[in-house]
Amino acid sequence: MGKLTVRALRAVLVVVLTGTVFVQAGMVWVLISGNDPEDGSLPLTPLRVITILGMMSAQVALVCVWRLVTMVRRGTVFSHAAFRYVDAVIGAIVAAALLWFAVTGINAPGQRDDPGVTVIMGGIGLAILGVALIVLVLRMLLAQAVARDVEATQMQAELDDVI
Repeated sequence: MGKLTVRALRAVLVVVLTGTVFVQAGMVWVLISGNDPEDGSLPLTPLRVITILGMMSAQVALVCVWRLVTMVRRGTVFSHAAFRYVDAVIGAIVAAALLWFAVTGINAPGQRDDPGVTVIMGGIGLAILGVALIVLVLRMLLAQAVARDVEATQMQAELDDVI
C-alpha cells in the first residue's frame, strides 16, 4: 500500500471520526440539557440515542481500520493480532444493523399508510448485515493468508537447517 493511499485513507478516517464525534456531542448535549424540541410527532429521544450508539459503532470500525492500515504499512497484517481488529469491525457492523432495525421498528407505526418504506428500511438492514458477511469472508481469507505465512516461515526454517 502506497504512502499516498495511506495518507488519503487516514485523512478520510480523521474527517469522518471528527464529524461523528461533533454530531454525537451535539446530540448528547440536547439530551442532557433538556432542550429537546420534540413536539411528539416523532420519538426523537430514542432516535437520538440510537444515532449516538450507531455513531459509536462507526467509530469503533474507523479506529480498527486505522489500526489495520498501520499493520499493513508495517507488514504485520498477516498475523493473529489482526483478527481482533477484523472481529471488532464485524461486531460494529452487526451492531449498526441491529440499531438500524430498531430505527425501522420505531419508524414503522408512522408508515401504516405506506408500509413499503418499512420494507425498504428492513432491506437496508439486511444489506448492512450483508456487509458484515463480506467482512467475515475477508476474515477467512486473512486466516488462510496467516496460515500460509506460518507455513512458509516453517518451511524456510527447515530449508535453513538443511543448508
